[in-house]
Amino acid sequence: MRKHLTNSAFGVLDYASYPLGMLLVAPIVLHKLGPSEYGLWMISTAVISAGGIIASGFSDANIQRVAHLRGSGALHLIPSTVRSILGINLALGLTLAAGAWMVAPYAAPHIAVAHQMSASECLTSLRIASVSILFRSIETVAVSTQRAFEHYRATVQISTAVRLLTLASAAGLTLFGHRTTTILLATAFFLALGTCMQFRQLRRYFATIPLRPHFRSTETRTLLRMGGFVWLQELGAVVFGQFDRILLGVWLGALSVAPYSLCVQFAQPIYGLNASGLHFLFPYLSARSSTISSADLKRSILKAFCCNLLLVAFGAAALLLLGNRLIKLWAGDAVAQIAANILIPIVLSTALMGLSVTGTYAMQALGRFRDVALLSLASRATMLLIMIELIRHMGLQGLAISRLCYGSAALLVYFPLMRELTAGKRESRRVPLIPAPCNVQEEANP
Repeated sequence: MRKHLTNSAFGVLDYASYPLGMLLVAPIVLHKLGPSEYGLWMISTAVISAGGIIASGFSDANIQRVAHLRGSGALHLIPSTVRSILGINLALGLTLAAGAWMVAPYAAPHIAVAHQMSASECLTSLRIASVSILFRSIETVAVSTQRAFEHYRATVQISTAVRLLTLASAAGLTLFGHRTTTILLATAFFLALGTCMQFRQLRRYFATIPLRPHFRSTETRTLLRMGGFVWLQELGAVVFGQFDRILLGVWLGALSVAPYSLCVQFAQPIYGLNASGLHFLFPYLSARSSTISSADLKRSILKAFCCNLLLVAFGAAALLLLGNRLIKLWAGDAVAQIAANILIPIVLSTALMGLSVTGTYAMQALGRFRDVALLSLASRATMLLIMIELIRHMGLQGLAISRLCYGSAALLVYFPLMRELTAGKRESRRVPLIPAPCNVQEEANP
């Protein structure tokens, strides 16, 4: 229990460190650089974030696979899995980085016109961001593998330190008169340093095994088969996650985007804190899904869901009570008056999504990546259709209600999970053991 609480706490720290740091740093950068430079920084950061998420979309499959091999006793297969995911992420990272590098000259003039700055500065910033995508894609190999061993402390300490150093350097450089390109160079440096540190930490699990990209057919096919659906899900999240704001701005104008975005930002931690705090459940169930009984598996999932429910209820209740005051304090009376009409459905929709966390992790731990991805993509596509119709007839309120429909659809993940758990005989996922020498260390300075 202590280990799970520790992993949960570090998962929350991993989620909260960046937004909390941004609350302190963003006003400094905005004040010193001005809106245009700040906007370029945000755009470049968004490129790194979105590209990194897409490039590392197979990492959840790596967590499930490595944890499952641990639980099955097939430790000798883990190095091949890690080397295969390194090759997959490296290929994706190079592809996305090259794509962003080539698109940068076409995007830079448009950003420069919109934000009133030089096109050369925009081009340089976007190309630094494109290189940083590669660092993010490689780093997640080390992070996901350590999490598969159910050790969160070291990887979160490194990632948190990198984020805080990145934000601190942004504030410090602006105070000394440097511009966005210098900030992004510092960001790329710290990302590269963090990647090296994560792999150095990963070395404790693989004493003498070389960690270089290697496409072994069996493990690569397994990761691609499972991870392909996760990758599509992540891609859909990146694309669909911004579409509502774009549609709102086009349909009702930029003024309506501010209260909606603030409500979403304030509500997002209800889901984010649950997803990060309960992430330990994913490798925990993955390692034990083929060795424990159905009754024990049900009991573990039920306990996790009860914790999930309590966390969601507490967060939603707090935001419903204090949300309007926080928005008023943050953005003023005018924005708060508009936000008051849409805060409740947005909070409730995020709470429903938060309740789906346990079911999603349990399904993925059982190897049902396809079911989770198809449900997610189908519900997002349905939400977009409902969103377009409701925003035409109800405006901003309709957009908020469409999110409530999506939150409800997220709970559908429990239907296939219940079917899986109540089946008379669950399919055995035990990996056949093949005697082989193994240098993987199960416990390594947790």
